[in-house]
Order: sequence, then C-alpha cells, then structure tokens
Amino acid sequence: MKNQFLVYLLRRILIMIPTLLVISILLFIVIELPPGDYVTSYVQALKARGVEIREEQLEALRVRFGLDQPFPVRYGKWIWGFVRGDLGVSYTYGEPVTKLIMDRIPFTIMISVITILFTWVMAIPIGILSAVKKYSFWDYLLTLIGFIGLSIPNFFLAILLMYLGFKYFGVSIGGLFSREFLFAPWSWAKFVDLLSHLWVPVVVIGTAGTASMIRVLRASLLDELSKDYVRTARSKGLSESRVILVHPLRVAINPLISTVGWLLPTVISGEVITSQVLSIPTTGPLLLGALLNQDMYLAGSFLMVLSVLTVVGTLISDILLAWLDPRITYS
Repeated sequence: MKNQFLVYLLRRILIMIPTLLVISILLFIVIELPPGDYVTSYVQALKARGVEIREEQLEALRVRFGLDQPFPVRYGKWIWGFVRGDLGVSYTYGEPVTKLIMDRIPFTIMISVITILFTWVMAIPIGILSAVKKYSFWDYLLTLIGFIGLSIPNFFLAILLMYLGFKYFGVSIGGLFSREFLFAPWSWAKFVDLLSHLWVPVVVIGTAGTASMIRVLRASLLDELSKDYVRTARSKGLSESRVILVHPLRVAINPLISTVGWLLPTVISGEVITSQVLSIPTTGPLLLGALLNQDMYLAGSFLMVLSVLTVVGTLISDILLAWLDPRITYS
C-alpha cells in the first residue's frame, strides 16, 4: 500500500509539470490577446486627463518595460523568473509583485477561511436534514432557500445589504473597518470593529457555496440511503443517527471532498467582484485591476500562483478521497 501511494504521488507530480507548463503558456497568450499592452493602457489614461505623450516617449516606455521584445523572449523571462521565485515587478505600482500580493494576503486568507468554515458548518447539517426529511415541509423550505441562494449573484446581495444597512440602520457596512479605525493601530476596539464588519462578506460570499453544497450532499445522501447496506443496518436495530452518520454520510460526502482542490486558490484569490463592491482590501480587486491594465507580471504571476494551488489542491483532494473511501485505490 505504501509503495502504491509513493508511485501514485510520483506519477502525479510528474504529470503536474507539463500541465503547469501548458497553463503558463495559455495564461500568457490570453493576457496578451487584447489589442495593445500596458503602455497603451497607460497612454489612454494620460490622454483622458488631457496629457499628451510623444511617440519617442511611447517607445522609450516599451523598451523600459521590455514590451519591445518578441513574445517568446518575454514569456521565457517571465516563466524563468517565476520558477526561481521572482514574480517580477508590477508595471502599474512599480513594486515587486510578491510584496503587493503579500500585503493583501492576510485579510484574504482570513475572510476565505472563515467563509469556507461557515459554508461547511451550515451546509452539512442542513443537507443531512433535507435528505432524511425527504419531501417534508422542511425539505421543501430548505430547497427553496437553496435555490434562492443559488440564483442571487453575490455582488447583488452585497449591494442589497449595503442599501438596507444604510437606509434602515444608518450604518455603512462596506470595508472591514469603520472610518475611525481605518488607520488606527491594532487594539481590542479595532478587533471588535473588524468582527462587526466581517460577517457581511462571509455571508455574501458563502451563500451560493452553501446552497450548492446542500443540494449536492442531499442528492448523494439520498442515493446512499436507498442502498441495501443501509436497510441491513436498520434491520440489525442500529440507531437512526448511527445508520446515517457511520457509512452513508462517509460515502455521500465524497463530492464535497473532491472540491477541496478549489479551496486553496479560493483562499488566496477571494471573491473578486464582491470584494470590489464592498471595498475589501483583498487580492481580488488587485487581480482585476492588473487584468484591466494588462499588467503582465502582476496578473500573470498571480494567476499562475492560483494555477499551482489548484493543481496541488486537486492532488490533496484525490488523496483524501482514497483515504476516506476504501473503494478507491491508488492504482
């Protein structure tokens, strides 16, 4: 078993290398597809402010940023730097990409981890209840709530909460801190203020994920509860809670475990549009701005980090599935 696991792990790591290479090429191509480049976007912004720039200045900027070089050369420099841990310097901010990302990572991870915990804590018991009480009032009510959660876009829910909070309570729920604590040093009062704002992005971002997870768990658990081994367990006089929780739930939770691969990039990227609407200082708006400005080093390196995390997360989810479900083997 141990040898099988090592062979499986080595094979998957070897597959990850060409996979990430292909992803890096596609990322670079997609970011380069829009007409123009960062200098074009920069010049357009200057013209919008009434500032004219000469052609020789334009060419000097392209040389400065290395945009005068052919595509293969620019790609080679970027990917070689990424492999060495050098994510480059952002055209827009003039700072190392690593520093820009790390400055926003703490709040991003905090919100994402709490949202994931909120999603699982809410979805698993509700999904079990919905499956056990099939076609009951509670099942129909939870199904209705689930469909509402799936159908409402996160950014719309964020705007709705901001409107209701301001109109009926006279408070602004955007951002993570009140105005008086925005630049204040950390204290107990600032921490309490953070908690009072934190529930909004957690609920907004977690709503759709919770609703989706409830539907998946309900369907999987209903399928398992109809099988012979469950009827056999009941005929032996086992309690209903033991019958449900010991074996059927362990198998029904497999689709949720398979999504662990998405959790790592989600923890780092956050919810882009929701963070933009709520003015939350996460990495999401940073990525959006980089894509709009065609900031190759910032956008490409950040997306490549997410790709690496996705591939690694998929490997972790596969290992967890094989560990939880004895029917799955590493061979």
